[in-house]
Amino acid sequence: MKQLGFFDVEERLARLSGLGDQLEAFRPDLEQALAYSDGSKGERPPFDPVLMFKTLVIQTLNNLFDERTEYLINDRLSFMRFLGLGLSDRVPDAKTLWLFRERLTQARAIEGLFNCFDTALRNAGYLPMSGQILNATLVAAPK
Repeated sequence: MKQLGFFDVEERLARLSGLGDQLEAFRPDLEQALAYSDGSKGERPPFDPVLMFKTLVIQTLNNLFDERTEYLINDRLSFMRFLGLGLSDRVPDAKTLWLFRERLTQARAIEGLFNCFDTALRNAGYLPMSGQILNATLVAAPK
């Protein structure tokens, strides 16, 4: 195995960033369905809708519930990278995930968004299937 170079990680991440974020195409539909206020009332700004949609994608493809999704986003650098989050960035909590999903459901937009997402994956040559992340612990079996 080759020894890692000093800038290998940064170069790999730069290549990934250069490919662009394909899920940005969902932004107009998300913003229309969510109809967030303009923030003039001084309320806390919502999380970026594309980031939240990506969170739902992670959750759906890995068959995770809200609390587990929150934990794994905080735990996994690959999930943070996919969401565009750094170590010091705020992560959506389980209640925020639930509220976001409910808002899309009430707007009758969630099914259409995921249908478009599945179509985009198929057009790129991928077969969308959900999986499951297990918390496996090895224990000694009796002999």
